[in-house]
Amino acid sequence: MSLSHTLADIVGRRHVSTDPDVLAARSVDHTGRYRGRASMLVRPASTEQVAEVLRACRDAGAHVTVQGGRTSLVAGTVPEHDDVLLSTELLTELGEVDVIERRIVAGAGVTLAAVQRAAAAAGLLFGVDLAARDTATVGGMASTNAGGLRTVRYGNMGEQVLGLDVALPDGTVLRRHSRVRRDNTGYDLTSLFVGAEGTLGVITGLELRLHPTPAHRITAICGFADLDALVAAGRVFRDLDGIAALELIDGRATTLTAEHAGVPAPVDGAWLLLIELAAGTDPTALLADALDGLPLAGEPAVGVDAAAQQRLWRVREALADVLGVYGPPLKFDVSLPLSAIAAFAGEAAALIRSHAAEAIPVLFGHVGEGNLHLNVLRCSAAAERDLYAAMMELIARLGGNVSSEHGVGTRKRDYLGMSRTAADIAAMRAVKQAFDPTGYLNPAVMFGRS
Repeated sequence: MSLSHTLADIVGRRHVSTDPDVLAARSVDHTGRYRGRASMLVRPASTEQVAEVLRACRDAGAHVTVQGGRTSLVAGTVPEHDDVLLSTELLTELGEVDVIERRIVAGAGVTLAAVQRAAAAAGLLFGVDLAARDTATVGGMASTNAGGLRTVRYGNMGEQVLGLDVALPDGTVLRRHSRVRRDNTGYDLTSLFVGAEGTLGVITGLELRLHPTPAHRITAICGFADLDALVAAGRVFRDLDGIAALELIDGRATTLTAEHAGVPAPVDGAWLLLIELAAGTDPTALLADALDGLPLAGEPAVGVDAAAQQRLWRVREALADVLGVYGPPLKFDVSLPLSAIAAFAGEAAALIRSHAAEAIPVLFGHVGEGNLHLNVLRCSAAAERDLYAAMMELIARLGGNVSSEHGVGTRKRDYLGMSRTAADIAAMRAVKQAFDPTGYLNPAVMFGRS
């Protein structure tokens, strides 16, 4: 029996597709820059079906690429070997919120927005937020240990994951859950799968931590002429009680949002800092004290009520609407020491000019942690080849990591050695070998073929 017939017996005929148009649409990454090839798409609807699909693909010698919301920016869901695409999109069961323990159980295919709505309806909040909230799935977010807009307060996705269901490469199922608040028994297997980018198993379900909703919130955008001054201000704010968000926005980005999205910057400055404080008591005085004496380019814009806060947040989130105005942007998702951010911005801009004179660099991200997103607009494929390697070398030279909250994927696998030692990579490969001896699961991700 062919593999497609075997998989149809497991998940149902209508959940297996070999249609070339369907596969072509599923074999391109979120940015539109990277394409691969696949042999079929399979959409299991339960953990048990995922496990059976994996077992069948392993026995047939087929490569498998796992796909969630397909919002990866590093080609993490792009197949390379005529792979079977395993989509988690039908794993959408969402449990009731446990308001006592502040938990919720969600299938891997549940979107971030759906978790946020469920938490909000129960008077709680989920600690991770992304601009792609309507399409990003919690399974994919755990696989890459996603960060986002609230990382400065709540941490990355790993801090929100209390338990997992995982289909392992041999077709068995691991269920790691605990009701105790501090589970310290044996290996921390949950953390092992968070950030593994689907190379060790397929996350099918998650138990997620929820948080109390602060009673008071205030948002501000401040302009700075100098990036070093903004970073210094960021250091002050990240240590404040009640810090909820701390976002760097390039002034060049607001020029684009004003022109193409009708969202102008509310303040002057070559660099903008969006600050949000949230607490049980009104944090307005705390914000005012922290702003006092900072070298601002002008008066800050402050949002006290929800409508004003949403308008300020629109300045940051409108970036997603304009980055593609000149075609698919070239994206660099990096992590840097705060002391290196200004140097990186200057040297990266010079590097881009030398490789692609017409390109426009746009920098933004989570300045409290140094997790930044450099987008290069109007960058040709020909310029990308040399620019990408040069940019990775710059990041490593400045003491940064070549990947941050979007993972290594396939695009950055050749540069893993810039952020990890040979012994470190060998240990990770040994873990991969233990779980997936034939290397058929997400074979292009992280390491690629040996």
